[in-house]
Amino acid sequence: MKFYHTLFILLISFYGSSQIAIDTAVLDLGKIVIYSDQSWELIEDEDFDGVLNPRIHDIMNSPEQGNYSLTWNTNDCYSRKNDLTKLKDTVWLCVESEDLGEFTMPFDGYITSRYKYRNGKFHNGIDIDLETGDTVVCAWDGVVRYAQANSGGYGNLVIVRHYNGLETYYAHLSKLLTFSGQKVTSGDVLGLGGNTGHSFGSHLHFEVRFYDNTINPEEVIDFKQKKLKDPNLFLHKTLFRPGVTPSNQWKTDSKGKKQYVEKKYYKVRSGDTLSRIAEKHRTNINRLCSLNGLRKTSILQIGQNIRVR
Repeated sequence: MKFYHTLFILLISFYGSSQIAIDTAVLDLGKIVIYSDQSWELIEDEDFDGVLNPRIHDIMNSPEQGNYSLTWNTNDCYSRKNDLTKLKDTVWLCVESEDLGEFTMPFDGYITSRYKYRNGKFHNGIDIDLETGDTVVCAWDGVVRYAQANSGGYGNLVIVRHYNGLETYYAHLSKLLTFSGQKVTSGDVLGLGGNTGHSFGSHLHFEVRFYDNTINPEEVIDFKQKKLKDPNLFLHKTLFRPGVTPSNQWKTDSKGKKQYVEKKYYKVRSGDTLSRIAEKHRTNINRLCSLNGLRKTSILQIGQNIRVR
């Protein structure tokens, strides 16, 4: 007990605003986390079950809805127990409010791979282009559920559970700058971008989940405008079926059949013109201008990302 008392006196002298966790100490009262700026935080409830939104959990855990369960900090990182394609009712979530905090883009990059089947396997999130060492931040306020190297292909992975019931995944990080149980706010640094796990080139793999079931992130976020599509999200069972895509990514062919269009981007190089880019990608200048909000007389910049499909 003398050790605990001494430790508390030491930590009180370090009190300030929290940053990166550098050490922890487990006491009878709970777990103390010490941060790099010499601040500290006491996580009092050692039996915390990970439920941040009791009202939503009561709905999801009811016999009428299907007794859905939640995991917390496990090596498996998700439970695989819940099948929300059998969800009986529509669940309303608020994704931006004073209580939840504002939304922040995890990284301001362009999408290189979408939520879809890819090479015979379903890709559960989206990939955002970045360089190794780029800063990756938290999308909404919440609590870190998982922060460690993952053997399932994610590499260094951070999972944050948010107060509206959603979870976000940040994968392939080169460095973790948070820990399980840490309270985070929108825009807080979670780690540095990288190429760990099953990855071919530096990028951020980003997922949005609800009770361990994936949702197409583009149903929630407008990545082109860098903002939420709507402050409200209505969850129904069809959102959780693999292959769900935003309506603006569908086109109708000559026979009236809808087909999914995968967006493709090209990085402008020295000597490129709209005409050369259009010819290279078997399209036309008018189409490039329409996709990118350009004029035929627009001057291209080296390194500029041009959507070609």
